[in-house]
Amino acid sequence: MSRTRVAIADDDVLLREGLASLLERSGFEVVGQAGNGPGLLALVRQHLPDLVIIDIRMPPGHSTEGLDVAQAIRQERPQTAILLLSAHVEVEHAMQILGSGQGVGYLLKSRVTDVDEFVETLERVARGGSVVDPALVKELVDSRHRHDPLAVLTEREREVLALVAEGRSNAGVARQLWVTEGTVEKHVRSILTKLQLPEADDDHRRVLAVLTYLEGR
Repeated sequence: MSRTRVAIADDDVLLREGLASLLERSGFEVVGQAGNGPGLLALVRQHLPDLVIIDIRMPPGHSTEGLDVAQAIRQERPQTAILLLSAHVEVEHAMQILGSGQGVGYLLKSRVTDVDEFVETLERVARGGSVVDPALVKELVDSRHRHDPLAVLTEREREVLALVAEGRSNAGVARQLWVTEGTVEKHVRSILTKLQLPEADDDHRRVLAVLTYLEGR
């Protein structure tokens, strides 16, 4: 089987090299590295990677350069999966890219230290899944605490919702909470009913439905 081809963009050379080394050891093929948005876009056009890993804040302004190039890549090559990395929770930036389609994720850089979890995240995004950092989900919920639309949910339903919003399947949620998959299915149906959200067949649509609901309240 061919290896997943990855391009990396981060102005921190040590982090970039470390990621490249980690990915190569984990079975990925790193086709190139860049320290800024234009450099990454050139790499994507030349090598057509399956996945790009992008720091949100890069030169020259260290604001939204990574997000801007991610959106450009999504327009030019929608089949290329995108994982955004950030040193801090940036809700507005994350929501812009998470609504752009399948094969997209947002992680805090601190998650990279858990190698197994990080590699699993990359594989999931490369396969077309959606991954959301738990800290982002918490920020979305906390920022709306005063008028909390999730007040109708039980504590267990909130736990299930947070795991679903990370992109986990029912089976994945069940393993995390040590319950049966049937129990999770009942919780998910209850959550979608209480939040007046229609059920969907695939995990990605469920994630987008939950995030869109949280964003719009």
